[in-house]
Amino acid sequence: MEQPKGILIDLDGTLYHGSIRIEGADRLIGRLKKQGIPYLFVTNNSSRTPEQVANHLQQMGIPARPEEVCTSSLAAAHYIAGEAPGAAVAMIGEQGLRHALESAGLILVEDDPQYVVQGIDRSFDYESLTRAMRWIQGGAKSVLTNPDLQLPSDTGLTPGAGSIGAAIEAASGVQPIVIGKPSSILMKFATDRLGQSPEETIVLGDNIRTDIAAGAHAGCRTVLVLTGVTTEHNMQTHIEAAGVSPDYVCRDLVEAADLLCGSSDDEPAGL
Repeated sequence: MEQPKGILIDLDGTLYHGSIRIEGADRLIGRLKKQGIPYLFVTNNSSRTPEQVANHLQQMGIPARPEEVCTSSLAAAHYIAGEAPGAAVAMIGEQGLRHALESAGLILVEDDPQYVVQGIDRSFDYESLTRAMRWIQGGAKSVLTNPDLQLPSDTGLTPGAGSIGAAIEAASGVQPIVIGKPSSILMKFATDRLGQSPEETIVLGDNIRTDIAAGAHAGCRTVLVLTGVTTEHNMQTHIEAAGVSPDYVCRDLVEAADLLCGSSDDEPAGL
């Protein structure tokens, strides 16, 4: 592989599991920095601000700065502000989404919104569903930060933003505009921030159905690392479900670093 001009790096399942760093994550970022390869951390997580994401990475010994973080909340806010600067927005979400919307100059309202934007919201209830349904049926555009149906937690899986989004879609009868992976909107936002074209950019992730599919939809080359959702045993099932295949496959982050930065013997390290 020629040295990429930019890399979009997934987080959970690629660099860490919860609060546990995956072996080689810190060295991968160190090598990218040493070789001057631009990168961004790209996550579907809408609940955290870039500062919180960067702090989480730093606590695990992975170098990170807020300006290197690209969330589905930031991309959703950018998308709405691009369509309707200063739009009235009803938010169903948490701190990360609120911060992104306000920073983009959007106006948060409780009535008569132009947009209903929804991420993960652990306080979501029947009243919230009713309001969202009526707003959308009344003409507000529905925007979903990310379609993840489930989220990992310390006590097991919990419903994700996509589960809430499915309820709102069923109630309103309107499909939302999806921002996060596997949509290409988040990846286009990230490549623009890198200042690179999709064709010059590599997407590194552990999930074929989200990371690799989003990269392929955006026109990026993709590197699958077998550190999370996708394994050697289920890879073909995920490929068939997503309808895309990764350009490269690496067993771990050591192989991924060699592939992206060049191995000591200058031989590709992918499978």
